[in-house]
Amino acid sequence: MTKTLLLDKYPIYSLSLNKSEIKEKSVDEIVKYFIQMIEQHPIATNIAVFDHFKHTKNLGGEIDKNILNAKNVVFCFGAAIPNSKILAVRPRSIGIVEFRDSFSIEFMEAPNPKLQEVMLEWVMKLKNS
Repeated sequence: MTKTLLLDKYPIYSLSLNKSEIKEKSVDEIVKYFIQMIEQHPIATNIAVFDHFKHTKNLGGEIDKNILNAKNVVFCFGAAIPNSKILAVRPRSIGIVEFRDSFSIEFMEAPNPKLQEVMLEWVMKLKNS
């Protein structure tokens, strides 16, 4: 798992997995895995699956030639609204991108360190499944 700054300001966590490393063999199988993790969590709520690849393709937008599929699992951990600004960093999203021989799992750092750890655990558990 690596942490980088996207556009010099967004803390992004990324994990690249060879298809041979995990039991899930498609973006949809990985999406199902994350939905299961969300549904098992005591405060997380699944919101939607966004087919980013289809959306961008339908717009005629640019897609890296190496990307075969791309979806986001959108969910929220929000158990409190301590101020109006917290809504700017909710809901959460985990991106799953498929390449020929690998998947890339990406998400932006959560403002709550405990919930950040939950997302890290989910991704690492996928690797160890």
